Amino acid sequence: MRVVVLAVAALLAVHVADAAEPASLTRARTLYNAADYDGAIAAAALARTQTPGGDAAALVEARARLERFRRNADPEDLIAARDALNTIRASALAGRDQVDFLVGLGQSLYLTDFFGAAADLFDTALERSAPLPDHDRMLLLDWWATAVDREAQVAPSERRARLAAQITTRMEDELRRDPGSAPPMRRTPVQCRPCARFHAAPGHCVRARASGDPVRVPAFPPAHAAHARR
Repeated sequence: MRVVVLAVAALLAVHVADAAEPASLTRARTLYNAADYDGAIAAAALARTQTPGGDAAALVEARARLERFRRNADPEDLIAARDALNTIRASALAGRDQVDFLVGLGQSLYLTDFFGAAADLFDTALERSAPLPDHDRMLLLDWWATAVDREAQVAPSERRARLAAQITTRMEDELRRDPGSAPPMRRTPVQCRPCARFHAAPGHCVRARASGDPVRVPAFPPAHAAHARR
């Protein structure tokens, strides 16, 4: 899986020419940002038939379906989201959309319990997070830490300790970089009991899906229209 992450990162390194965004894609983004995922999916489906913007539209549709899956736990949404992600040419995306693509891939893996691979993708997204506002970057950091935490819950004790140390070290680094960073100040130590309830941050309780319920994790905001064009 690490090879896949590196391959995606290599594709994202390709320069993308700026292009005008179709109105249907702008509408899809607006509906996504308003949490109207049904509307966003419909608008993105239309935008996917148009050029330029088809790959960005597939990304909006995929992330809308991931959010709808988290809301309703309909497996068809998760399948459709993964199918949409698989059609995207990473090199055709603009800067902010490239980061969101990595986040979408990471979310799709997280929601199918591939926590280690998801953490790798979130880590790569963090390395490319310059286009993100600080608040959005902190939420992405929390996605990463939560994925590492979930992996640690079922890891052998020696690996569990290494994963816990990764979280601690990174959070301390974030505090040095920005003493006002919310997730580093709020995150509690790793709790590694399988299916345990723990708080990734105040108000966000993450639970192992022993019952098949949708996982509730801190939401990463979508790319706003203002970020769509570099």
